[in-house]
Amino acid sequence: MHKINRRQSLALLGAAATLPQAAHAALNWADTERAARGQTVYFNAWAGSERINAYLQWAAGELQRDLGVKLQHVKISDAADVVKRVRAEKQAGRKDTEGTVDLVWINGENFAAMKRDALLSAPFAQTLPHFKWVDTVGKPTTLVDFSVPTDGLESPWGMAQLTFFADSLRLPKPPQSMAELLALARTQPGRITYPRPPDFHGTTFIKQALIEHAPDVKVLAQAVTPTALAAQAAPLWRFMDALQPHLWRGGKQFPQNSAAVRQMMADGELLMALTFNPNEAANEIAAKRLPGTVQSWQFAKGTIGNTHFVAIPYNAPSKAGAQVVANFLLSPAAQARKADIDVWGDPTVLDVARLPAAERARFQGAARLGQLSQSVLALPEPHASWVDALEKEWVRRYGT
Repeated sequence: MHKINRRQSLALLGAAATLPQAAHAALNWADTERAARGQTVYFNAWAGSERINAYLQWAAGELQRDLGVKLQHVKISDAADVVKRVRAEKQAGRKDTEGTVDLVWINGENFAAMKRDALLSAPFAQTLPHFKWVDTVGKPTTLVDFSVPTDGLESPWGMAQLTFFADSLRLPKPPQSMAELLALARTQPGRITYPRPPDFHGTTFIKQALIEHAPDVKVLAQAVTPTALAAQAAPLWRFMDALQPHLWRGGKQFPQNSAAVRQMMADGELLMALTFNPNEAANEIAAKRLPGTVQSWQFAKGTIGNTHFVAIPYNAPSKAGAQVVANFLLSPAAQARKADIDVWGDPTVLDVARLPAAERARFQGAARLGQLSQSVLALPEPHASWVDALEKEWVRRYGT
């Protein structure tokens, strides 16, 4: 066997040190892919949509065939339950490879809790090869989650923005602000509502009203305090008090979720519905569950927008496999399929304009009935700590 002497060894080390950073990253990623091959990744993800479940089944097939990674969808109803489980594992002394979760679909207050309590693995997102295509400029929420910096601890997966939709035959002139929505409710009592918090659509409705009424929206980017809540939310509660008696069933009952609101709108009981997926109405029209006369819109001065992510717990047994899955979910092929209304219709986190022509072509398709005719400014989410404070105050005022 040929031996390498000390001088040759130093020369090799020096050559490695001069390798471009991209080359180093490629070598490291090849090691990650090799380590991931044969691993099973337990991906804890919301399972409330047949389309999303089917998309993950497709992803599992691609990952197994091309990368030798088995993706197991662990179906959950609330990411908060996963946070509790990982926290309990840490309190029980579970070591860094003895967890039950490899990857979790997460954002907002759940990410903030995992980051605060050191429940996440080392930063990984910006080392993923496909991260270079993420639109961190036009979509700054890919780096900031509910005003909490992600610091590479979670990888962006999809975009969301508060969007309303209604049948244009029943509502030809939709409201363009919370003030206009209140005016409409006064002329159409009982035909507008929102889901009961803590359903996140209902909480988002409240946060939208908060942003539109807060005396100083910059305060909302900071952790909530009793003083800040009292000062910034006082105009919100005056607005909510004015709206309450004009809501469906006089504001004494609320639908449990946005799907119920959508069905009530489809049945003609309500005038409008709300969603966090700008393509939902188009999805429902394509599935023939809504008529082609339904239109989507966002308020003229902007609506709350955010990014949803995937993250790796500190004690994930298959950390390499989890990174490979996260990278695949960022690939142009996977992002384009996810954005396809016939598949899921979840907006991409990528900067499509920067993609190579062949990859860019994956995202090109004809406009669909029900799609937004124009996107508006995505307003940043308040700091994650505002969620619990607003929900508790809403329950105290309106939830009994």
